[in-house]
Amino acid sequence: MHQDEIWDAEAAQRYDTPGTGMFAPEILGPTVDRLAALAGGGRALEFAVGTGRVAVPLAQRGVPVTGIELSLPMIEQLRTKADEATIPVVVGDMATATAPGEYSLVYLVYNTVSNLLDQAEQVACFRNAARHLRPGGRFVIELWVPELRKLPPGVQATVWHTEPGYLGLDTYDVLRQRVVSHHFRFGEGSEARLYRSPHRYIWPAELDLMGQLAGFELESRHADWSGAEFTEESRSHVSVYRLPG
Repeated sequence: MHQDEIWDAEAAQRYDTPGTGMFAPEILGPTVDRLAALAGGGRALEFAVGTGRVAVPLAQRGVPVTGIELSLPMIEQLRTKADEATIPVVVGDMATATAPGEYSLVYLVYNTVSNLLDQAEQVACFRNAARHLRPGGRFVIELWVPELRKLPPGVQATVWHTEPGYLGLDTYDVLRQRVVSHHFRFGEGSEARLYRSPHRYIWPAELDLMGQLAGFELESRHADWSGAEFTEESRSHVSVYRLPG
């Protein structure tokens, strides 16, 4: 599965869920608040801007936002909300594509760095962020913590979410540090719809080393966008890396 095959027109159409899921105010509100504060009045660049879930409300807060995005269908969906003048988008891979200008903030949310499927690409993503930032600029990553403690010997999958009409599970390849997320949606009948996405999981310590290789220092790490303490039980983290200067 390649990223351009995953984020096709069908995926773009079903991605937006206004007011619910990752578009819920209690999730999106703190995300935008924190990013606006970290931008510090400067320009922001979103890697994998998608349909503009974060970029649109951030731009509405007065932060100039540019995006980099690989998927043309996702960009088309974004264009139903904001035009090119409001949120310019460069078509390309977030590990290599270049956006014009200099930024005070680059951000990569909702586990998307794990869409890069090998370590070299993930390191290149950090270096690409550094290239776009002014001295003292910040790179923010939101990422889940691998749940390998849930895997007893001989078991290769974990169920990470269940609700009426939905089941989410991950299958792990611990040798290659890969995981495939399986999303099952079903109704009253006997059939279910399956959507899958591949990822390379990253431990927080490994992520910090990637930052060091690109010239960053870890400024802060919290369990969520509201600033909750990151602990050994945290399932995800928001990490802020800063360039010297």
